[in-house]
Amino acid sequence: MTTPRPRPAGKSITPIPDQPHPAEPASPHTTVGEPAGAARKGAPTALRPDPSMGDGRYPVAWLHIVAPRGVTPTATSKCLCGRDRSAVGHRRVLALITDHSAHRDTCPLRTPQEGRTAA
Repeated sequence: MTTPRPRPAGKSITPIPDQPHPAEPASPHTTVGEPAGAARKGAPTALRPDPSMGDGRYPVAWLHIVAPRGVTPTATSKCLCGRDRSAVGHRRVLALITDHSAHRDTCPLRTPQEGRTAA
């Protein structure tokens, strides 16, 4: 059998009920008319376009080049179509930059594919 712990000085202990209280149902709210504090003529922000909305454009391909002074440059070219290439060294990085630019014209995500086989 355990003995209750002594109460620390200066601390009040909240009594714990012997049995749980039943949950009380929420009173039904009747909603009629406008909410309290609502603007009657409309808020000025309601007329502005949503700032998070873009113009429909989104990035498809990325070219990342790292070329610190005195160190061998590196580059990676990635595209949402699955292209993932990398290069190390001056000559190869320059070739990857050219290849990445050319990929913009041939990427299936940037150019529509329907009708290409008919031509």
